[in-house]
Amino acid sequence: MKHSLILYILISGGISYLIRVLPLTLIRKPIKSPFIRSFLYYVPYATLAVMTFPDMINSTASAVSGYIALAAGIVLAWKGKSLPFVAAVCCIAVLITELIMKL
Repeated sequence: MKHSLILYILISGGISYLIRVLPLTLIRKPIKSPFIRSFLYYVPYATLAVMTFPDMINSTASAVSGYIALAAGIVLAWKGKSLPFVAAVCCIAVLITELIMKL
């Protein structure tokens, strides 16, 4: 069991390393394709959203407070508010929603 765990860690580390190193070594010229440039531009945002969205809903005591905080965050981010402000308001939204639900 221990050897397979170490093997899994080494393989995932190697794949992660190759994903980061291969583009740097294989692509020497600037990328001119607008499609590929826009794809590479939005990949970090999409990856972050995919990793954090489920946890925003499931990390609170109830899914209702998670959805309310998500809605508040979307509205504030859409209006151009700063990340610390949006995060603070989302935390306060969860706190208030959970307190109301306990009553």
